Amino acid sequence: MRLRVLLPIIGSLQLLLGISYLFSPSLFLKLMGHSIPQPDLYYPLAMLAARFIAYGLGFVIIASRAELHLLWIRLMILIQLIDLGAGLYYTLTGTVSLSLSGFPMFNALWIIVLLSLWTLPTNTQVIQSKV
Repeated sequence: MRLRVLLPIIGSLQLLLGISYLFSPSLFLKLMGHSIPQPDLYYPLAMLAARFIAYGLGFVIIASRAELHLLWIRLMILIQLIDLGAGLYYTLTGTVSLSLSGFPMFNALWIIVLLSLWTLPTNTQVIQSKV
């Protein structure tokens, strides 16, 4: 039941990111406090947007039968781990300020924690499955 609520929330956030990067990357980045990229970067941002949109739609679709789609969920955990690691790296090296990276890193962290707690097997479940 928890995943039926959580996955559409995560999916909606991914869709929002994707639509923002696809249709108004300059405005979106400016609102977040980032510098405006050179126009040639809009193409890779659009490619990034495609992935946000596809994953967002996927999460909305799989929410009703999440137990059948654990690979998608575990891959989202991986995505968020990479996001968090990149945020930590670029913040600690001074490339971006915590004011720019803090909120996205917080989002990555709560997604990692909740998806992990609610989908990864516990030691008890692993032991029981071997018996």
